[in-house]
Parts: sequence; structure tokens; C-alpha cells
Amino acid sequence: MKKTFSFLIVLMSAAVVMAQPPKVPAKKGSNFGVKTTADGAIAANDLPASMAGKESAEVKVKGKVVEVCKAEGCWLRMETAQGPMLIKMKDHAFLVPVAINGKTVVVDGTATLKETSVEMQKHYAEDAGKSKEEIAAITEPKKEITMQAKGILVL
Repeated sequence: MKKTFSFLIVLMSAAVVMAQPPKVPAKKGSNFGVKTTADGAIAANDLPASMAGKESAEVKVKGKVVEVCKAEGCWLRMETAQGPMLIKMKDHAFLVPVAINGKTVVVDGTATLKETSVEMQKHYAEDAGKSKEEIAAITEPKKEITMQAKGILVL
């Protein structure tokens, strides 16, 4: 019985530790995920025009991070003229530190025009630590460009 109880405590502790954003600095030149460069990156504000008539595109996008998932570091939002763009880490293959918030980055990945459900918007709002009132105010799906990041470079 003691062994089982001890094993459960160790297992739960490991789960809590693993569900945290990495506690590393986001210094200039830091790469997360697949190593990438700034070569060929377009400004986040130019992404909608470059996707005209396309449902998805392989791109490198440069912009400022305005929000990071506080639960795991599994997504971030990049500032654009149309509002913050959601960027998720492809297949949860890597995480980013909360310290990346406010930094200018290049995201290498796939941009997709899609509709985000109310349920998913509320989930992201919870991960971001939004208030119950802010979460309750989300009542309609949102059509937006999102990205699946393969790699992120801090500029």
C-alpha cells in the first residue's frame, strides 16, 4: 500500500512539473522547435495579403509576441493589424517560455485560414489566465488566420 501511494505521489508530481512552460530565457538568437532563420520572413501584417485566395501556406512570419500560454507554453499570440494571431506549436513537439512575451520573433510554419469555435476560444482564454467575465463574453466563433509553428527564432 505504501509503495502504491508513493508511486502515485511521484507520478502526480511529474505530471505537474511536465505541464509547465520551460523556464529558460528568451534571448536574442534562441531557437525553439526546428532551428530556423529570419531569411524570407514577412511582416505579420502582410500575411493576409500573401494568403489571398489560399486556405493555407508555408510561411515565415515576423512579429511581436503579445501573449503566451501560461499553463504550458504550447501557444502564443502575435500582434497584427487585424488583432492577435494564434500560433500553436506543431504536434506539441516543443514549448516556449513565458519570457518570450513582448519579444519580436520569426515563426516558421503553416498559416491556415480557419474558424475557431467558441469552446476553443474559451479554452485559450483560460490558458491565458483571463477572468471569468472575459471568458463568458466569448459567444461567437471567429474566422482567423492561425499558424502551426515548426520553429521559432527570437530576434
